[in-house]
Amino acid sequence: MPSSSPNPSASILVVDDEPDLRTLYELTLLREGHAVVAVGDLTQAREAVERDRFDIVISDMRLPDGLGLELLRELAAAQRTEKCIVITAYGSAENAVEVLKAGAFDYLTKPVDLKQLRSAVASALRSQRAPLASGASGEPMRAAPPPPAGVQSLARIVGRSPSILQIKSRIEKVATSMAPVLILGESGTGKELVARAVHDCSHRASGPFVAVNCGAIPENLIEAEFFGARKGAYTGATADREGYFQAARGGTLFLDEIGDLPLAMQAKLLRVIQERRVRALGGVQEEAVDVRLVSATHRDLPALVQSGQFRQDLFYRLNVIGLRTPALRERRDDLDDLVQALLERLCQDIGQPVPQLTPQARDWLWRRELPGNVRELENLLQRALALSDGHQLDVPDFGESFDETPTDPMPLRQPAPAGTSDTLPPDAIPSDLQRYLDEKERQVLLKALRECDYNRTAAAARLGLNLRQMRYRIQRLGIVMPSGSVEPEPEDDEAR
Repeated sequence: MPSSSPNPSASILVVDDEPDLRTLYELTLLREGHAVVAVGDLTQAREAVERDRFDIVISDMRLPDGLGLELLRELAAAQRTEKCIVITAYGSAENAVEVLKAGAFDYLTKPVDLKQLRSAVASALRSQRAPLASGASGEPMRAAPPPPAGVQSLARIVGRSPSILQIKSRIEKVATSMAPVLILGESGTGKELVARAVHDCSHRASGPFVAVNCGAIPENLIEAEFFGARKGAYTGATADREGYFQAARGGTLFLDEIGDLPLAMQAKLLRVIQERRVRALGGVQEEAVDVRLVSATHRDLPALVQSGQFRQDLFYRLNVIGLRTPALRERRDDLDDLVQALLERLCQDIGQPVPQLTPQARDWLWRRELPGNVRELENLLQRALALSDGHQLDVPDFGESFDETPTDPMPLRQPAPAGTSDTLPPDAIPSDLQRYLDEKERQVLLKALRECDYNRTAAAARLGLNLRQMRYRIQRLGIVMPSGSVEPEPEDDEAR
């Protein structure tokens, strides 16, 4: 049958025990020019995949003689190349998450929207064929390299440490499905870089990559920004406008700082993820959306769930595939490579030759704690480039002198005024007692925090403080905390 669709035809197995639905799916796919085999239970499906190979398998979750999930797992165990789309009961969030974690390319909820069915099949077919090459025997073989855009994105993730090699490998694996990805990591560790690599390594690389900072949108505008708005929906809405979901059609929507999303918006986002449809503000009709969601946050989402600040059901829907960007202190061996890569990029931007780093400057950087991770390192290098003579970077170019290089790695801080140093002779009287005491307190708090791996609750207990007291002192003394160390604050705890 000739295809009426711009998408290439595929061989598809449909498994559903309801004859009317099975016929509906079959006719819909036949009209798209695909070759379809339709069966009514798990036994017949197993016989079909034993006889033939398919591009795509579409299976209902519940079948008379078992679960569609069993077929998916059997195909994966046999290293079959079919992309699986599972149809779940309407609103069954647990089933949807389960099938995606089991390796399904995508899922559809009942009642199935035929437009979404066609879209899911087209996406699965592009993903199924993009990484495949034909061997001498004509059998499909997995080709190792990702698309060119993916190769470039992976190259921008600099480093050879085990944690970086692992995350690159994981990106290539997760890029081929539609499963939501949640990226956790401290601020400045490159979460958006990882998100873009997931997009660029996927079959959606030619589509848009729309990045959104959830914490930067005013709460009264957030719904219109996400879902769009119709003319007259609010004061100043003089024309229809698209939201982020519409702008990301056929591509990836990256929700950065998802932990800052207000609770009311979390409920609306959950509904969109479940139903794959959005309604613009002031609109009366919903429209289907075809986007892949990638989210990121530096906050402790499980802790936010426990404290009621983040919906548990939304967390499970976003955290189907989890990635973690390592902090710089966990990959110190990558520091030299990072410095070189950052210098090359910064110098390219300003059109100057790449200067050499003196041994003293390298040692100075190695001694830094760099709680701001790669972003802080980049800022330090940018400042040094501005202050240097252009031929080499030395310690003074970073805004510090040789005498101020610490023997123990600590966050960067301004040197204390004269008379307030913690190295005063025992009998000396500081000229500024408060500054002197603050510095002493700061050192004690930093030592306790470091020894407790920056767990503020544990450090507070060790010092005989409660968490609110600890947080007050951290803020008052300007202590720079690693961004991943956020903990819930008890409401009945008061600083004394």
